Parts: sequence; structure tokens; C-alpha cells
Amino acid sequence: MHLGAYRHVIALPAVRSVLLLGFLVRMPMFATGIVLTLHVVTTLGRSYGEAGLVSAAFTIALAVSAPWRGRLLDRHGLRRVVAPSIVATGLVWTTLPFLPYAVLLPACILGGLFVVPTFSILRQALLAAVPEDRRRTALSLDSVFIELSFMIAPAVAVWAAATYDTQWVLLAVAILNLVAASALYVVNPPITSEAVREVGATVDAPGDKRWVSVGALAVLAAAAATSIVLAGTDVSIVAALRETGDTAAIGWVLSVWGAGSLVGGLVYGAWHRSISVFWLLAGLAASTVPVALAGSLPWLVVLLFLCGVLCAPTITATLDHLARLVPEGSRGEAMGWHGSAMTAGQAIGAPLAGFAIDHAGWGWGFVSVSLVALAIAVVGGVAERIRRATRLRPA
Repeated sequence: MHLGAYRHVIALPAVRSVLLLGFLVRMPMFATGIVLTLHVVTTLGRSYGEAGLVSAAFTIALAVSAPWRGRLLDRHGLRRVVAPSIVATGLVWTTLPFLPYAVLLPACILGGLFVVPTFSILRQALLAAVPEDRRRTALSLDSVFIELSFMIAPAVAVWAAATYDTQWVLLAVAILNLVAASALYVVNPPITSEAVREVGATVDAPGDKRWVSVGALAVLAAAAATSIVLAGTDVSIVAALRETGDTAAIGWVLSVWGAGSLVGGLVYGAWHRSISVFWLLAGLAASTVPVALAGSLPWLVVLLFLCGVLCAPTITATLDHLARLVPEGSRGEAMGWHGSAMTAGQAIGAPLAGFAIDHAGWGWGFVSVSLVALAIAVVGGVAERIRRATRLRPA
């Protein structure tokens, strides 16, 4: 492990700018979902099922928009993609807190379709700011900042929604998202390397489907599987603590799990070499299974911290591997598909774990999602070995 790697990455002004911008931009984004749910339930007086329908509609819109918006990034650049999002955020999200439920649902879909492709932009900017041998370190550092945003923003949002009228809290979050989108537009961080900017084009034209390969699809499947485990674990933690009567501990237990991911991200970024995404996915799945055996709150916390250690490294490895497989001219679209894969995994993991919990108990929530991820890791790992052996075989 070489901690000096972080010093070399942070020394780059462009990296510092992107990391700080990313931390500030993602904070209101992570707060939006929870405030929207609380608004539907408390202020509009609707059921949790109806609130879940709004969240599902918004999530599906995000999954649909990510590759499309990523392709536009490849073709037209940051400002021409972000400008419509600023208009949509100003028109849709600032009026959304005052809409009745029947109008709120389609408005969320429209807002989701035109949301700023934050993750694609920031990750492309980060990849463009560092040499190839520093990518993993930079992406790991970004994952740490994502964990910090995820740990802080929802907690502050819940406190605000419990203290003030959710209409005004949701409006405040919308304004912060608008400010964040405007900041991205003004700063306009480069999302392609200097060499590419000098020639004004890439080897492959934007939107060229030659980036789609068996290897890239396998990495996207690994990204989806990672998200399946994370979403399923999230649901299973809540079910476990409700079963044991420790509901009040849900918040800080989730934070401990997140802290494990943060530590893992830091260690992986400083590690002396990359690790196969399929080995990391298998490790994440295998380390999540024992959580089902936790017989008390202390053991649950310890086991969650341990399985959390591989969360951020696995996500980082999928991004790093995908960036190596995809030409720079199609990276925005590929990163968009990566986001969609993570969203699809979330949509699968939560209900899968919920079904297992309902029929076999909370422990099977952890086991069910882990088995799916382990199967994908094995298939992906075998396919990777076959591909390498074929490439090395003499003609």
C-alpha cells in the first residue's frame, strides 16, 4: 500500500477542483430522494406505497436518461448538456413542492429525464485530470467523497424535514440543486484529456457503438450486481434491526457500514496494483453472507463494517475497468450506462431482499443478493480468463 499516491493526485489543481465541486454538487442530490418521500407522506398525506411509486418513477427516469445524456456529453460537451438541465431544474423542481400528487408523479419523471448527469460529468472530469496510472487512486478518492456526501446529506435532510414544512425544505433542496448545476456550467471542468482537446476529436466518433464489447458488458453486469448487494443489504439492515427491537440504531448502523466502505476505498486507492473487478465482487458477496449469522447488535455492526470495506473498491474497479475498455469519445455514454446498471441493480436488489425476508427471515435478505452477485462474479471471472487465454494464444 502506497499512501503517497494520494499526495500525487491531490497535488493536481484540476483534481482538487473536481473533488470539491463533486462533494458540493452531490450533497443536495443525495438529499432529494428522502425529502421527496417525506413530503409525499407527511405534507400530501399519502401512503408509503404512493411515495415509493414516486421514487420508482424518478429512478426509472434517471436510468433512462443516463446513457442518453452521456451520449450528448460525448457529442456536444458539458455546457450544452447542462444548460437544459438548469432550465428544467428551475421550472420543474422549484414548482414541484407545491403540486398535488397527481401532477407530482409525471413532474418527477420529467425532472428525472433532464437531471444533470452529475456522476458522468464528474467522473469524466476526474479521468481527464489524471494520468492513466493514477486513475484508480483518483476514483477511489472520489468514492470517499461520495460516501461522505451520502453520510451527511440524508441525515441533514431528515432533520430539516422533521423540523420545518417539507414544502420549503424540498424547495430549498431544489434551489441548491439549481445552484450546483449552475456551478458545473460556470466551472466547466474539462471532460476529455488535453491530447484529445488539442486534436479536437477522438479516434472513435462520439456515439460509435464499437465500445460495446463482451468485456464492457461484463463490467456493467458486475456494476449492477454490486448495486444489487448494496440495495439488498440496506433493506436487510432495516429488517434485522426491526426484528431485534433496535430500530433506533438504524441510522448509526448504516453509518458504520458506510464507514467501512470509506476505509476500503482509501486502502484500495493506495494499493500497489489493481484487482480484478470480479474478484472484488466475489469478495463483497462472500463477506456479506456472514452478516446473516449475526446474533446480536455488536456482531451485526462488526460484520457490516467488514463487508462494507469492499463496497467502494468494487464500484471503483468497475469504473476503472470500464474506462480502460472504452475509447474516450464514447466514455460519457459508457459512464451513463454504468449509472443505469447501478440503478437497475438497486431496483432488483431491494425487492429481491424484501421477498427473501418476507418468506425466510431477515438473514436471507443478505444471503439472497449475495448469491446473485457471486454467480455473476464467477461467470464474469471465467469469461475474463477465457478472453485472456484466447488473446495470448498464438495464431
